[in-house]
Amino acid sequence: MNTPHNTTALPKVLESKARIRFQDCDPFNHLNNAAYINYLINAREDQLIKHYGLDIYKLARTQGKSWVVGSNQIAYLKPAFLMEPVTIDSQLFHYGANELHVELRMWNHDKTEIKAVMWSSFVHFSLVEQKRIDHEAELMQLFEAVCLPLNANSFQERAAYLKAKNI
Repeated sequence: MNTPHNTTALPKVLESKARIRFQDCDPFNHLNNAAYINYLINAREDQLIKHYGLDIYKLARTQGKSWVVGSNQIAYLKPAFLMEPVTIDSQLFHYGANELHVELRMWNHDKTEIKAVMWSSFVHFSLVEQKRIDHEAELMQLFEAVCLPLNANSFQERAAYLKAKNI
């Protein structure tokens, strides 16, 4: 793994840009509900490489370890439209010995209107042994440095809070 040594300077909220593409839209020129997940997860994967030097695919190839999705919860708050530039941000909000919980948000380009919020849980997994495994100490150190807890007791509470701010 190629994670940075100075974990105190790492950002806790990661951000990137995307543009809504034709092939991902429904007949109303809205981003298809299933495509939101692809945009959000692809952005998170790119953000991990850029900001933390954590390439989950390289880790899978070289060490036979990765993360599998345990669950996703998503709320669609405002539509994203064909060719619209969007900002996607994400943060680790909870972690354990062998699990991660991440919030991913899609916004309009200047982050004045939230489009969607998703909570994803990931399980650390041995591709060789085909079972859940604990994170190594280096990963736990990274997670401790970048975890930013949320002030919400449930996904529904968090989605309602973001929706209320969006009005």
